[in-house]
Amino acid sequence: MTEQSNLWPAPLAGKPLDATVTVPGSKSLSNRYLILAALGSRPVTLVGLLRSRDTDLMMGALEALGVRCEVDSQVDTTVTVTPPASGRFRGNVDLFCGLAGTVMRFVPGLALFADGPVRFDGDEQAYARPMKPVLDGLEQLGAIVEYHGEVGRLPFTITPPASLSETRAEVSIDSSGSSQFISGLLLIGSRLPGGLVLRHTGEKTPSLPHICMTVADVTGAGGAIEADESARMWTVESRALQLPDKVTVEPDLSNAAPFLGAALIAGGTVRVPHWPVETTQPGGLLPGYLEHMGAKVSFPEIDGVRYCEVTGDGTVHGLGTFDLTAAGEIAPSLAAILVFADAPTDMVGIGHLRGHETNRLAALVNEITRVGGKAEELTDGLRIEPVPAGALHGADMETYADHRMATFAAMLGLRIPGIQVINVATTRKTLPDFVGMWNGMLGE
Repeated sequence: MTEQSNLWPAPLAGKPLDATVTVPGSKSLSNRYLILAALGSRPVTLVGLLRSRDTDLMMGALEALGVRCEVDSQVDTTVTVTPPASGRFRGNVDLFCGLAGTVMRFVPGLALFADGPVRFDGDEQAYARPMKPVLDGLEQLGAIVEYHGEVGRLPFTITPPASLSETRAEVSIDSSGSSQFISGLLLIGSRLPGGLVLRHTGEKTPSLPHICMTVADVTGAGGAIEADESARMWTVESRALQLPDKVTVEPDLSNAAPFLGAALIAGGTVRVPHWPVETTQPGGLLPGYLEHMGAKVSFPEIDGVRYCEVTGDGTVHGLGTFDLTAAGEIAPSLAAILVFADAPTDMVGIGHLRGHETNRLAALVNEITRVGGKAEELTDGLRIEPVPAGALHGADMETYADHRMATFAAMLGLRIPGIQVINVATTRKTLPDFVGMWNGMLGE
């Protein structure tokens, strides 16, 4: 039985919204920049870095490997990263990944360049997350992987090879379960003496924008990657990587989804400042998706700051069959909006969400059904259908140690009385003050 103290009453929106919400830095970019800074040869200062459990876990893992991560005493979102002077990472260490996919799938590649074995462990829930493709890739590069539980899962130990081949390495993996497997290998491909040819053997490439983000970030650090997406192949040249001395992190556009989506559910207007003109973040597709659902979207510039402004009147249009392959991470937020839609939606191209912090497809079906909604899993996605007015009702909603399930539940609570969220603190993974931000949006 859940203790009452672990329940957060999600506030109803008593009136149309009129709010500006400042979203912290992108987790995806923050953790990629931390890895690339560690792979360089001189210090890099990251400005606007997300400070959350996931990024703290990344910095902790890097520090165990001998990287220095110094947090500015005045502004804790400014962090200076100094790589090891020797150019080698520290081995014979234990790393803790928590439940952070970017830590458990990006950091193992650094173990190739360590001076001894590196042991990886994480939260109990992390033991269910697939890891094998990236570890298979590292084995093809000469590493030895010893599993301490189920094969292909945490915990495990990586022992680096005595030396890395001077010829171009060729690696083939099936990354159908997560784009992070590809990104994890692309991030370290430049450091291999002969470079890397990476092939994805699966039929579909999930969340291709995240892979494009990795390619762009490696290029920004001086790397060179030739992508042949039709052939699902990436060729990485051997090059020294070095980010600029100072890098500013964009706001997390996927974390903007619950707030901007709130304007459709509750009505009114929500604005997010510092919205980029161009971005590699999949969340950059969000405004277009919200327009399809009936929102009015604009990008005003005020005092030199560009905003994304979303206005709704409480009407939500269903999307029919909607391919969300490119931005699966915002599926929970879109699902919360679509619970109130006027027509069915089949969100497809998101079968890989079964391998996230939890099986998000099953979790969404469970929680939509729990409040009287109608949803079912598809082979590659999720179907959400309208229900009669008055059918939706309050409930204690599970979050499955998944930050996006917590924000999903909060969104439903804008319009459904009596929603209580179990362990809303799981939002600290990417939004350290979600409750404060949510209440602030509602003027509470």
